[in-house]
Amino acid sequence: MKIKKANPAEKNYKLADGEGLFVLVKANGSKLWQMKYRYRGKEKLLSFGAYPKVGISAARELKRIAKGALAEGKDPMVHKPGRDYSADKTFRVVATSWHNNRLDSIKPAHAERVWSRLERDVLPALGDLLLTEITPPIVLGVIKKIEERGALDISRRAKQCIGQVYQFAIASGLCELDPTANLGGALKPRPRVKHMPKVLTRELPELLRKIEGYNHEDGRRSEITKAALSFAFLTWVRTSELRFAERGEFEELDGPTPVWRIPKERMKMEREHLVPLSSQAAFIVKVMIARSDSNYIFPGTKPNKPISENTMIYALYRLGYHSRQTVHGFRSLGSTWANEQLVPLPGSSTWMRKYDKDWVEMQLAHSDDDEVRDAYNSAEYLVPRRGMMQDWADYLDHCRSGERALRLVDAV
Repeated sequence: MKIKKANPAEKNYKLADGEGLFVLVKANGSKLWQMKYRYRGKEKLLSFGAYPKVGISAARELKRIAKGALAEGKDPMVHKPGRDYSADKTFRVVATSWHNNRLDSIKPAHAERVWSRLERDVLPALGDLLLTEITPPIVLGVIKKIEERGALDISRRAKQCIGQVYQFAIASGLCELDPTANLGGALKPRPRVKHMPKVLTRELPELLRKIEGYNHEDGRRSEITKAALSFAFLTWVRTSELRFAERGEFEELDGPTPVWRIPKERMKMEREHLVPLSSQAAFIVKVMIARSDSNYIFPGTKPNKPISENTMIYALYRLGYHSRQTVHGFRSLGSTWANEQLVPLPGSSTWMRKYDKDWVEMQLAHSDDDEVRDAYNSAEYLVPRRGMMQDWADYLDHCRSGERALRLVDAV
């Protein structure tokens, strides 16, 4: 009678029946039987259905069965009455099979990232559920929880992984439907990309000449800062990748194919990146090595330290480019130039891109949406990228003054 007469309130409240069993009276008037219990040290909540469809006697019997499962060391949420449980059809087991099936086609570091993401964000909620029990709202709940902490990229990757597990399961005859298939419209939209400030193309020659004439610090420090800015322009790398450049990372500086091999530990996507060097970029590296005993190509003011993270951006401020140009914006300037270059098709009035967009994205060390292709060969497109970067270096020379080499202030 107490349950029957319980009226809804502004907030949900509970009517306890003992041993963890209670009725949850919701603000909308519904009344649900639930049982709180602990399994392997973790508090969990088991639902038995709605009152009055499930009466008090039935609820107590379900509680008794659940307690029996606990006494046997089983999780009553997994081994509950009426559930056609089969361990090989749980999401965790199938996800493990899916992951093991693709290990030979992806790099170990990438495989570890994918699995750790599943363990952190997906398996705690879906791992013990049967594939046929997981509905779109359940998956959406998992995704929304990730979105709540602002990790929108991770939330999309988690959805992608769940979908790939289901595609594997469908192909294996374990289920028929993918609950992620129609979730796209329910995900939180990506925030608008905030582009780093960059000058207009017509302002590029002035910027280059100002960098070449940079002399706002002590002579030796000005030389290093100017060289670092010029090298960033010539390579399209990130500041963090450039600052810690070391002598041993550069190969064939005196040969026809100089290259900079950046270790994966310093890359945003955690994979080795090869940067083909133009003759101008290789020249800068050789000069900096010759003028310093430091292991770093661009040494800082303290022994055995590289230039600080603010050295280059502050130099741009001193040159009058505060809020107008960032070092990261050099990457955008180069990308824009490359994507705008067109050449005519032989014997045709049709024009085509001079540089394939994949060359540009590879030079920028951007991630590919396809996670399998994300584990790529670090030397991919090295030959065409070398030609593209030499063209870019020559273009900068033309913009600056028409000279082939970059002038560096003599060491002090």
